Amino acid sequence: MNWDETAPSTDDAATGPDRLVAADADGEETAVEAALRPKDLEEFVGQERVREQLDLVLRAARARGATADHVLLSGAPGLGKTTLSMIIAAEMGAPIRITSGPAIQHAGDLAAILSSLQEGEVLFLDEIHRMSRPAEEMLYMAMEDFRVDVIVGKGPGATAIPLELPPFTLVGATTRAGLLPPPLRDRFGFTGHMEFYAPVELERVIHRSAGLLEVDIAPEGAAEIAGRSRGTPRIANRLLRRVRDYAQVKADGVITRETAEQALDVYEVDGRGLDRLDRAVLTALLKLFGGGPVGLSTLAVAVGEERETVEEVAEPFLVREGLLARTPRGRIATPAAWSHMGLVPPQQQAGAGGQQGLFGP
Repeated sequence: MNWDETAPSTDDAATGPDRLVAADADGEETAVEAALRPKDLEEFVGQERVREQLDLVLRAARARGATADHVLLSGAPGLGKTTLSMIIAAEMGAPIRITSGPAIQHAGDLAAILSSLQEGEVLFLDEIHRMSRPAEEMLYMAMEDFRVDVIVGKGPGATAIPLELPPFTLVGATTRAGLLPPPLRDRFGFTGHMEFYAPVELERVIHRSAGLLEVDIAPEGAAEIAGRSRGTPRIANRLLRRVRDYAQVKADGVITRETAEQALDVYEVDGRGLDRLDRAVLTALLKLFGGGPVGLSTLAVAVGEERETVEEVAEPFLVREGLLARTPRGRIATPAAWSHMGLVPPQQQAGAGGQQGLFGP
């Protein structure tokens, strides 16, 4: 969480007890998320093909008494890449070190991490595609030969000192596998692509989490939450906790379909999983720009968000749902978007004789 100390009127910028309460709440949410993580492959729900393949890799490594091959996990955020990295370490009986690509901006940063690894340790490198090029090139040798060259000095007098590393397993995670250079991808012994979850799989995730949270949930309530979770377990668990709060305060503590619907309406998550930002993007695209095409920057200004926020947070889901399309001329709304938002495309209104305005009578 970013704290804006120049804006004392906001909750995030609170000082004293208020700030401690905010920090405690954030820590509690993190602790709950950690408690809901599966601890082994058998407990992990979904991703059947990746689980089967990964199980073979880990069993074979254990049978040989060797360190597991390097693993690359790709897929959208919230599908379980971090959880699988922890399961890999647990299955191999090894400790795990967690870092991320943006945190490694110099080769020396990576060298410091690698030189402190224990034999067999799992190094989880999240957002590996955002690592700096010098660190990336050092990683090639570390992955293949378990060795790095540490440069001492500068200019003509610089000397490369080879540093031997203990065998380790690198687990890389990326949401944009296409940005990884081929030499890096080729050094992973196993690559698994994480798919979005089917509603029935998310129902299993929700029932499991509800049991751990000691929440009474009806099958219809779990199905309602699953249908609005965008195919993502992380979102399903987050919505479950918010619906639990609503059920405890507004209902009898039991999550039924009706309770789930009422709670998710309060939190502005509609029947297809669209949230406030998603609907704001569609509303602007439809009402202000007649369905497009419109440039991404213009669309972002219309909804009062940064371009990157619209492109990386809202757009992928809207495209996947068939509500928005990217074209060379800009973003356009699909017929499904008009239908979902309860609006009539201009072409149909013109065909009706022009008796109505663009957005109704």
